[in-house]
Amino acid sequence: MFGFVKNTRPTRKDYASCSGCSLCLLVCPVWRRSRDLGLTPLGRAKALQHGAVAADIAGSIQSCTLCAACEPVCPEEIGLVAMTLDLRRQLAQPAAIQSLRTRMNEQAARPHAPRLRSPAVLLPGQALRERRGTLARVAALLGGAGNIPLADDDGSDIALALEAGAPIPAPRLERFLQPLRGLKKIVAADGLLLRQLHQWLPRSKITSVGEALSGLAAVRHALRAGDLYVIEPRAYHADYQRLVKYYDALRLATGCAFNLDLQRIAIPAAARSLPQRLGMEAATDTADKNADDGADDTVQARWILQGRNIARIVVESAEDGAAFERVSALPVVHLADLADDGIS
Repeated sequence: MFGFVKNTRPTRKDYASCSGCSLCLLVCPVWRRSRDLGLTPLGRAKALQHGAVAADIAGSIQSCTLCAACEPVCPEEIGLVAMTLDLRRQLAQPAAIQSLRTRMNEQAARPHAPRLRSPAVLLPGQALRERRGTLARVAALLGGAGNIPLADDDGSDIALALEAGAPIPAPRLERFLQPLRGLKKIVAADGLLLRQLHQWLPRSKITSVGEALSGLAAVRHALRAGDLYVIEPRAYHADYQRLVKYYDALRLATGCAFNLDLQRIAIPAAARSLPQRLGMEAATDTADKNADDGADDTVQARWILQGRNIARIVVESAEDGAAFERVSALPVVHLADLADDGIS
């Protein structure tokens, strides 16, 4: 038995409803980089409509970055993220996923963490944990007079399992969720995990690090018109109808630019395939900040910067920050770093 919620938006349609309109291509980072129709949501849907099975389109399934930009633009309201995750569950599990399952079983065997006394908790994720200084500032800002407590178990392995479509053992899921139940507020850095937490813990207020920080006066006052504010796309697209209004109000209040296209879809800066996430395939990053051949996974960050007159890049995600640092000489700062002066 596995504790796994299959579809975060159960009312959405599946691949059979794809009309072939191709609107998803306009926002797909894999299409922008490859120009291979077979690697797109449209390509997967049409292949399935014509009788293909997951094994037939394994390369396409694994290439998806799960940025979720395709879902808000789909006129048929197909659950494209759920479709990709379901297809990943149908694929034969590689050695890396077997290793991940071992890791989850080891985590499940650990004693349960004591229930938190605080009504809120931060799930920082691996990328933010690796930047300890930024993590400390995030915790200080969100904690008000004190620090918001960090979860003893932030579910990093569960987030990766969600991305891989790997089954999550029920004991592992219970160990992760048990100390979180009953909390009033959970702040999560991983957008895919955040999407699932809404289903697992419907009574808690669950928000992204970016939304939580940008709602603070100390952070908003530090944003300026010369900034490019980079929204983390997974959390944004998971709650698109609400957040598109939130960020539009933020843009009007601060004057900064955003990584949004004309449809108000967030362009991902760090777009990595499943094999890259699992460490099965090396990222094809380049150290050449002037390169523009589109052959590596920094093409997204370069495309976002193209034609912009900005003085600084402000990111919600530590992973996006790393992508911009590889391709630009502009200052790149995490949202939490804007409010250093407001931290006691």
